[in-house]
Amino acid sequence: MMDRNEVQTRVKQAIARVLGAEESEIQDTSNFVFDLGADSQQSVELVAAFEEEFDIEMDEDEALAVQSVGDAVNFIAGHLESAGR
Repeated sequence: MMDRNEVQTRVKQAIARVLGAEESEIQDTSNFVFDLGADSQQSVELVAAFEEEFDIEMDEDEALAVQSVGDAVNFIAGHLESAGR
């Protein structure tokens, strides 16, 4: 099973790829739009990157609730845990 630190690392790597940000600048408290400058297209790309990276599906409501890096880590870690991965 993937631990939270691994989830966090992979989330930050996906964000860095999509937004072109430095991983060192991406904090758990970073908001995708306000802190990292994601526009609506990049927000969609982030969801797709998370789905691909972790082999999960996020519905629209879940995706809209994920506003920060910490939200993404919590959501994905919880999803993987409930799926037993």
